[in-house]
Amino acid sequence: MPPIKDSFFSHWRQDLPASVVVFLVALPLCLGIAMASGAPLFSGLIAGMVGGIVIGTISKSPLSVSGPAAGLTVIVLDALQTLPTFETFLLATCLAGVFQVIFGALRAGIIGDFIPNAIIKGMLAAIGIILILKQIPHAFGYDANHEGDEAFLQTDGHNSFSALVELLRHDISYGAVVISLTSLGFLFFWDKTQPKLKNFARYIPGPLVVVAFGIGMNWLYGRIFPSLQLEGGHLVTVPVSHNAGEFFSNFTLPDFSAITNPAVWTIALTLAVIASLETLLSIEAIDKLDTYKRVTPTNRELLAQGAGNIASGLIGGLPVTSVIVRSSANASAGAHGRLSAVAHGSLLLLSIVLVPVFLNLIPLSALAAILISTGYKLAKPQVFRAKFQKGWGQFISFIVTIAAILLTDLLIGIGIGMVVGLAFIVLENFRSSILLMVDGNNYLLRCKKDLFFINKYELKKWLAAIPDDANVLIDVSRVSFIDRDNVDLLSDFMESATYRGITARFKTSPDNPATLHLKAA
Repeated sequence: MPPIKDSFFSHWRQDLPASVVVFLVALPLCLGIAMASGAPLFSGLIAGMVGGIVIGTISKSPLSVSGPAAGLTVIVLDALQTLPTFETFLLATCLAGVFQVIFGALRAGIIGDFIPNAIIKGMLAAIGIILILKQIPHAFGYDANHEGDEAFLQTDGHNSFSALVELLRHDISYGAVVISLTSLGFLFFWDKTQPKLKNFARYIPGPLVVVAFGIGMNWLYGRIFPSLQLEGGHLVTVPVSHNAGEFFSNFTLPDFSAITNPAVWTIALTLAVIASLETLLSIEAIDKLDTYKRVTPTNRELLAQGAGNIASGLIGGLPVTSVIVRSSANASAGAHGRLSAVAHGSLLLLSIVLVPVFLNLIPLSALAAILISTGYKLAKPQVFRAKFQKGWGQFISFIVTIAAILLTDLLIGIGIGMVVGLAFIVLENFRSSILLMVDGNNYLLRCKKDLFFINKYELKKWLAAIPDDANVLIDVSRVSFIDRDNVDLLSDFMESATYRGITARFKTSPDNPATLHLKAA
């Protein structure tokens, strides 16, 4: 694979079409997350613009796309109920950005390096499954739950699974089904066909065709099959401004007089910590999807996210993070660089200013097809097969992470996955660190890994299995560290060997620190 140039405009042929895809994915999510948060709809759009333009410009992540995040909806909803005004909450958002800048300066981005690969892959697959589960109702025209909801327990009283059962109890919109199934079939066809094309068509994003088809099909319903036409809540609902004054009234300044309110600082710190964790998780995941395996500087990313939250709060937007759904859509659409993220934010701004009425013609069922297609790419069977082939430890951590995220939320699911992953690491080290081989009266006790306190039981067991009058070679040549408990255990064995008729000696490497520990003992 040839090296990639990371200058901003180097890959505009790939990035601009990808930005259209991200724009179409981001539009309903920005609105849905604002609705779920109890905030003005326009604040979600502002956050989307800032996430694209401001963070996309400052960040060094080639594929990450930022915007309002579903993982923050509960925190935002609670904050809006706690604080006296929306303007006070905007101040908390600005302060959260300041905290993130401080985190970046303190190099807190290193936290992301401690997340195991199985957990990251599980997170991506879980997001893919969530997208499919959450979008199936929209594909059938059942739009009771808002777009952008990723939580297991939904705001309409159902959960990710019961919503599918509830769907069957309602009248299915056959107009929506025709649009979604046709769109989904086209997207899978286009993914296979587009790379083989040699003409201009290879630059046409499939989701753009799907949106145009959805609008055209719904218009045709109105002319020929009125009973199938989708209206109201089945369509995108972007706030429409009728003049410049009405448009600019949607932008709001923070209430700086609330700077002494302790609740503002508490909420700001909470937002900063959660948003930073979600960003680091997303960055780790999206770097895994990068064809060129580039590594995002995480401390720079925290600085960029901080600047984005300061900007979003200053003009009336929701808090922003790096978001997996938009970022994975960006990667699967063929983006190569940061231009895609910036262009998608610009498209959000231009479309809201110039064609908001046109945006409100887009059926949610068409957008559902785009998100289901994105979800499938994250959770396709090959992903599970590849992880299974890497062993039970990796596979179980992967599956537990998926299940935990599906049944709780992103951060809790990651935490559960980390605990299970750590347990397998401990178990693996516990089981395979020491090997005892026997040849007549000759015993070889080989330590294959560093010995920590968790290996004490195993070492003690094998030492106890060596009989009196045996010849023993204790091979620690591969070990670079032995903790004090195990050093004492080996020393006690060497002392008892004298009284048991055991001939025992160590095999070590000359420069091995473990040798010094044993000699010192």
